[in-house]
Amino acid sequence: MSVARITLALFWLAAGTNHFVNPKFYDGIVPPPLDGSAREVTYASGVAEILGGILVLIPSLSRFTRIYLLVLLAAVFPANIWVAIDPGDLKVPQWALIARLPIQFLFAWHAIVGTRH
Repeated sequence: MSVARITLALFWLAAGTNHFVNPKFYDGIVPPPLDGSAREVTYASGVAEILGGILVLIPSLSRFTRIYLLVLLAAVFPANIWVAIDPGDLKVPQWALIARLPIQFLFAWHAIVGTRH
């Protein structure tokens, strides 16, 4: 198994687990149309990320996993934009939330490289 695949799996497993360890932070990122169900959205996205990390570890599902992770990144990107524009009560500097946006493309690249056979 490649280093890229292992680091990709670890990244998604850790990111997803963090939704359960630190849910208040993720609740604060949920955009207004969904904030009435913020905790459910936080947990659902955590499960989706953990599933992505598990799928990475199954090389025969590489193509599916690549698409899954890229769709997942695309699905959460609007929330990342929203929180960068309006950080609300988050104790994260707005500049850091804005700087985080282009890093999503690095995550996409990692998903592509890490799911190659």
